[in-house]
Amino acid sequence: MKLDSLPNILTIGRIAAVPLVVALFYWDYPWSKPLAAIVFIAAAITDSLDGYLARRMGITTPLGEFLDPVADKLMVSTALVLLVGHDTRPLIVVTAIVIIGREITVSALREWMAHLGARAKVAVSGMGKWKTILQMTGLSMMMFREDVFRLPVYQMGVIMLVLAAALTIWSMGSYLRAAWPELRREHVP
Repeated sequence: MKLDSLPNILTIGRIAAVPLVVALFYWDYPWSKPLAAIVFIAAAITDSLDGYLARRMGITTPLGEFLDPVADKLMVSTALVLLVGHDTRPLIVVTAIVIIGREITVSALREWMAHLGARAKVAVSGMGKWKTILQMTGLSMMMFREDVFRLPVYQMGVIMLVLAAALTIWSMGSYLRAAWPELRREHVP
């Protein structure tokens, strides 16, 4: 393995973890859901690690820049669909809709802004990073499902995911505000 391909290998590993998480989540074994959560957590950790390594080693690539957000969206949307399939309460369903809807909106906004040559105006913000931390932690806890030392892990995960959804709306508003002048401007081909 070439060292300069390590960030992309981690990203591809995150994508490859998605079907494993699904299989473990549906496997009918007492520890399958906690194991699915552990695989999800490991994949979520690589989300930070691949970007850090790419920047630190100065080896960002177009492939990595494309695959990283794809991997993130695959992980999050898959986890949300799995959880909604097992918990159909309105709070969980609406939270999933908000998070997935925001991801689609912000991805489209970034694509459009890149088309206009203004992608930097909608770069990932500090609030977006906090949203991701809360979201990944909440999803992991909800997938784990088991109480730990009498702590209601699933319920704690729900609270974190709802907080992440609130930050999701707030950060989407920030991105839209930053992009609004460009979106309203008339562009001549």
